[in-house]
Amino acid sequence: QVQLVESGGGSVQTGGSLKLSCEGSGRTFGSFAVGWFRQIPGSEREFVASINWSGTDTKCSESVEGRCSIYRDNAKNTVYLQMNSLKPEDTAVYYCAARSLWPTVNADDYGSWGQGTQVTVSS
Repeated sequence: QVQLVESGGGSVQTGGSLKLSCEGSGRTFGSFAVGWFRQIPGSEREFVASINWSGTDTKCSESVEGRCSIYRDNAKNTVYLQMNSLKPEDTAVYYCAARSLWPTVNADDYGSWGQGTQVTVSS
């Protein structure tokens, strides 16, 4: 297990950008795959992006494709999610999650979760 803390959420207008951070604890964080998910009340968590331990394998969901960039700095134990051209439908609580194997798009595959950070996009 690893402890995760998200930051960087906030309120922006349509078309704006945000960079979310996910900081992990422990010297082994660099060996974990990380996924970003988002959730709105009453809905299941939706996959947004994922990255493998080395940063060489990244994926963004179709809903954010072309507006999403995920990367990591293992020296800082941090994974970043850059979101551009934000839309009101991007409004949600964003969570990062970690697992010790390869990244997947399924929330149930991840064992460690952060507390979430709210992103609100106004029109």
